[in-house]
Amino acid sequence: MPDVGEGLTEAEILKWYVKPGDTVTDGQVVCEVETAKAAVELPIPFDGVVHEIRFPEGETVDVGTAIISVDTTPGAPDEAPAAAVAPAAAVPAEAAPAAPAEPAKRQAVLVGYGVSEASTVRRARRTPGAVPAQPADRPKGRPAAELNGHGVNGATGLAAPAGDRPLAKPPVRKLAKDLGIDLSSVVPSGRDGTITREDVHAALAPAPSEPAAVAAAPAAAAAGPAVVVEPGAREIRTPIKGVRKATAQAMVASAFTAPHVTEFVTFDITRTMKLVQELKLDPAFEGRKVSPLLLVAKALLVAIRRNPEVNATWDEAGQEIVRKDYVNLGIAAATPRGLIVPNIKDAGAKTLPELATALGELVATAREGKTSPAQMQGGTVTITNVGVFGVDTGTPILNPGESAILAFGAVKDMPWVHKGKVKVRKVTTLALSFDHRVVDGELGSKVLADVAALLEQPKRLLTWA
Repeated sequence: MPDVGEGLTEAEILKWYVKPGDTVTDGQVVCEVETAKAAVELPIPFDGVVHEIRFPEGETVDVGTAIISVDTTPGAPDEAPAAAVAPAAAVPAEAAPAAPAEPAKRQAVLVGYGVSEASTVRRARRTPGAVPAQPADRPKGRPAAELNGHGVNGATGLAAPAGDRPLAKPPVRKLAKDLGIDLSSVVPSGRDGTITREDVHAALAPAPSEPAAVAAAPAAAAAGPAVVVEPGAREIRTPIKGVRKATAQAMVASAFTAPHVTEFVTFDITRTMKLVQELKLDPAFEGRKVSPLLLVAKALLVAIRRNPEVNATWDEAGQEIVRKDYVNLGIAAATPRGLIVPNIKDAGAKTLPELATALGELVATAREGKTSPAQMQGGTVTITNVGVFGVDTGTPILNPGESAILAFGAVKDMPWVHKGKVKVRKVTTLALSFDHRVVDGELGSKVLADVAALLEQPKRLLTWA
């Protein structure tokens, strides 16, 4: 499992595109994984025949762990397949295959390929006086990668010494204690012999001979390992991982680090809605999607140009406020995998048609689940369009590292005073949350008022830009 960047330590295997016996070539995509940021396709850096798939779909694997082994010399009588999508440094020197006479052709692989497996694999525990197995004692002909902790049922392949403390993370230990389960009696299924939540629940479940267990087995198999249903309970437990886990950690860190302030403004957006319809017929926007969000984004960019201090971040380590002279505009997107915030690089330098193209591509990529980690790095300010759900507005939480986020509410027909008379107009509400360490109330109010003024009279996009 390669390191795909940003210090990520694990990824979930979503889909395998190959199976044992398939022929693969250098650079061929063999599986898709989901990190805490996005779904990523992994290429194989070898030519050969797939020998073994080490982990099933749905399994979360640490970076540096071998997930597939490839026989690079199929048909050789006395050699075992030793090549794997894992760092060569993790294979003992005596087990490594001989280097080829000439460097093999190699295509570019993911950033960070080559992380030492030793950095993620827990050292086996042993009792006093026990002698650890040496690499030289391994049976000949056994795949070298199998010796690195993945030989039997995903564990070390060696039985734990008698009396050794069962391996389990603190939350799993607490779950076992709450349920009255003795961990020493639980059969581990996790990597390196670690006991998982599923193992604890399995130990609690009734014996397979009971009708309840027989009836529940098909349902559990259909649900897959991602959902845990306790027998007789009316609750569904879903492990927190991937995008949901990253989002939760980021929101908690942001909410309890940056002092949030949220301001609101309600205004007449009728003219902007008319402009949207006109732009849809403009030849310059042919083949591009034009929506109210496009003009909200443009209005925010103009407001930032007029009030550049809002496009900044708080540097706690350096005790500095860092103002950005570029705007990487984040757009909060709800996807099947959870909330993500990809951003449009240098959005402030784009024309309106260019911004429409970038926005359309960003949304399409997010919906397909193909947003790359790079597309979610370096954001400076964010827009969240809660109006598409019929919501008037909300109090958005800042994207970590940013100082402002704008919530665009639903556009509704409402009675409004227009030119001295009450008429039915298109009305909406904007909410701006900002980091009060960086943005004072005056600055936040100016930015929000500017965005509203630009959308109320969109011709100002020309005169103020």
